[in-house]
Amino acid sequence: MQNGTRLAAVDLGSNSFRLEIGRYEFGHVQRVEYLKETVRQGNGLDEDRNLTRDAMERGWACLARFGERLAGFPRAQVRAVATQTLREARNREEFLSRGSEVLGYPIDVVSGPEEARLIYQGVARLLPQSDERRLVVDIGGRSTELILGEQFTPHAVASFRVGSVAWSQRYFAKGEFSAQAFLAAEIAAKAVLDEALETFRPDAWDVAYGSSGTAGAVGDILSAAGGSQGLITRDGLNWLRERLLRAQSADRLRMDGLKEERRAVIGGGISVLRAVFDLLDIHEMQVAQGALRQGALYDLLDREQPGTDLRTTTVQGLMQRFGVDMEHADRVARTACALFDQAAPPGSERASRKLDWAARLHEIGCRI
Repeated sequence: MQNGTRLAAVDLGSNSFRLEIGRYEFGHVQRVEYLKETVRQGNGLDEDRNLTRDAMERGWACLARFGERLAGFPRAQVRAVATQTLREARNREEFLSRGSEVLGYPIDVVSGPEEARLIYQGVARLLPQSDERRLVVDIGGRSTELILGEQFTPHAVASFRVGSVAWSQRYFAKGEFSAQAFLAAEIAAKAVLDEALETFRPDAWDVAYGSSGTAGAVGDILSAAGGSQGLITRDGLNWLRERLLRAQSADRLRMDGLKEERRAVIGGGISVLRAVFDLLDIHEMQVAQGALRQGALYDLLDREQPGTDLRTTTVQGLMQRFGVDMEHADRVARTACALFDQAAPPGSERASRKLDWAARLHEIGCRI
């Protein structure tokens, strides 16, 4: 990829939609522009797990504004990623069809493990090179991702259906805070996250990092109260819980560092974060600068360099494991892609890449 190339990532989160535009320079992506809108799509799932019309309209309106900013970007230089809310929504195809149209680019609904992988890439790329074993925690609106990794390599990833929006709706209705509600929320979060103990035990990592909304919001509040910049501690979380209990409701909460957009979901976010601290025996957590959107940007770089693309190396590993005839598979792939390229419309590079992988794995399918 040439220096100066612009790349863009769109993150369709449960609480906020984000657009990150960067410029590639000598192996790194430097931020050019960042836009964020609080859409609260996670609040728009009804009892049947369908997105309400209002929730879809809010999302489409935001994507239309992002689309205006992305006009002229080649398709291969934009990645749009949707997470837990759209994983859950039964009517997601309706939203995605219109959303991709107004944005001008396809939207990928990624799995929980893939979301975790992208989060780790975003965090790792913005940290100094180190041999430390990292635990990365990302508490989103409707899911929480945990990742263990070293340098740029994630070794274990997991996604759990617990988040700031979902827990605020369930345990802090109308924004009211009580000791009983916090206790119930934390017990419930630990029950969901309990299976993480086997993999993410304290002796498996050296440093804990918190990514994205909840960790960033808590870090800002604690810093504004005189704590160390970018550091979340157990004492700090205990102090923060007491402040919420004294306020009794989100409407009455007044704290330096608390952004208005976070007020409605701060109770759920803190309860989940406290549960993670207790369950994994975390004493302090550093607020990471990187997140899912940066991971998506660097994933675009990897796609331009097939040798570093995790999907390509996975396909190669499967071919070796099952004893595929490499030369024959290469001939099949080249022939299939040549025929496809003759018939496919412009902008079909992603489909061509997928066809290449499928052709190389065809022999495995025949054996099965």
